[in-house]
Amino acid sequence: MKFVKVFGLASVCAAGLVQTAAGTGRNPPCRFALQWSEGEVLERPDDFIWDLLYWEGNFHQNNVSYNAQNGMTYDGVQLNWETGVRTELHTFSAASKEALQFMLYTHAITGSREAARFLSPKHPSQAADIAVSILELKLQTYLRFNETHPGFGGFLPWITTSTDEIAPTWDWNNRVPALDNGELVWAVYGAIQALEKSNKRSYRKLARDWSVWLDYVKTTAADVFYVGEGVVCAVTTVGNQTYAVTDPEQTYECEGSGTLNDPYEGELFTFWLHLFGGLSDEDKERLWEIKRPQLVSVEYELGGVGPVTVERGYWFSSHEPWKILELPYNDVDIFRRIYHNAERVRTCNSVITEVPGLFASVNNSTDPGTDQIIGYISPAGIPSIANQTEQYLDVITPYGAWPTIFYDRAVGLAWWRNMVLGKKMQNPYGSTESTRVDGELVSALVTWDSKVLTVVSILGGVADVVREKMQADGIYEEFISVVEREYSNEFPELEGEDVELCLPSISVPDGGLEDFTECEA
Repeated sequence: MKFVKVFGLASVCAAGLVQTAAGTGRNPPCRFALQWSEGEVLERPDDFIWDLLYWEGNFHQNNVSYNAQNGMTYDGVQLNWETGVRTELHTFSAASKEALQFMLYTHAITGSREAARFLSPKHPSQAADIAVSILELKLQTYLRFNETHPGFGGFLPWITTSTDEIAPTWDWNNRVPALDNGELVWAVYGAIQALEKSNKRSYRKLARDWSVWLDYVKTTAADVFYVGEGVVCAVTTVGNQTYAVTDPEQTYECEGSGTLNDPYEGELFTFWLHLFGGLSDEDKERLWEIKRPQLVSVEYELGGVGPVTVERGYWFSSHEPWKILELPYNDVDIFRRIYHNAERVRTCNSVITEVPGLFASVNNSTDPGTDQIIGYISPAGIPSIANQTEQYLDVITPYGAWPTIFYDRAVGLAWWRNMVLGKKMQNPYGSTESTRVDGELVSALVTWDSKVLTVVSILGGVADVVREKMQADGIYEEFISVVEREYSNEFPELEGEDVELCLPSISVPDGGLEDFTECEA
């Protein structure tokens, strides 16, 4: 089994190496991953990132990832099976995709060189203005949507975004999810902080304008999603989306028996309610009492590795740790150590089970005969440490590496590279959605989740910016206190912190595919 030391490798690359790579003016080839050995990625992760960001940034185009007319995201776009050129646009989106866009732009606004490489590689000094101009359009779109659909309380259902006036998708009329909106509100919160700190008056004005929207959804969050007694609706059924929240005829009910009580990405909305929802101290405490049974310590043991203590996952999909990108959870020592342990398990489990990549909820493969995506795979993770043990483990995805990148940049990038070495796994818009573990099919698709989650992780998430605003708003210590209490109670001690992260042991097999003709070696 191939291991790597847990600490130190992510900082091997000296700053001078990055400057040299950036200063050459060269653009890497589309299939750049083939030019890098695993050892080179481990030694020079920041140089590898410079190539990665250039190609992943090609996703950020009008009519690929967003609509330049209204500033709204699209889910993504399908690719021609032979060429890799864009074909069918996914003209829908959700608050989660919007959140990724806000996080990306937050880094551009704060002057991140890496974010500029993604957004505007030819003119990096323009990256912040590009981000701000889109956020200006987006705000007006949000405000118009709230005028025509006030029943959502400012929150977003799944929406169609291909026209100037966005609208709920056919299956989200009078329905709105809490989880995605929890991701959105904290992303907006961080973007406002970045705008407020700018020395540009127009940026600070935009911060004030977005603050009006954010302050509004603070006032509506409990009305729309909170039932009482600590119960939060996972999806709320809205009586009439054209009625105002305060209309006496408006009603809100949880859809079915689904409640938001998970300790994963759904927790972002729980904290929004706790800190801004106007709840009583008793209701705040009940929020966590309801959630507490879902936070479970488990031990991973397989193939001579372990025990390693981790938080039990739902599927243990790489999608689940999203919350670490947005809130300063890692300021709490016990939390940081638990989540670092998760990456020991995530990487070593794939080595032990002889899988050439990492698992996350993702779109399944394309049927070459019909050019249609076969479906969406939610149950993909590590069954032995998950609540849900029936899983589909035939598909891996590059974005499965983003949590590993977050805790150990070099090792995570080595896994990302290993997956995109597979045939058709790079295209004119960067990495491809997913590949079968046997290499016989890929998902000829590019989406926000499967691409920009990785980019935002590379950028470090927005927790640092959010922390500043939380401290200014006087809510940081309360947040830390709750995280410390919940995780310390469930995790009195940890096993496995001496286990080293694993590096890939096998490659994606050659299943007879040919690379996209627009992205050949």
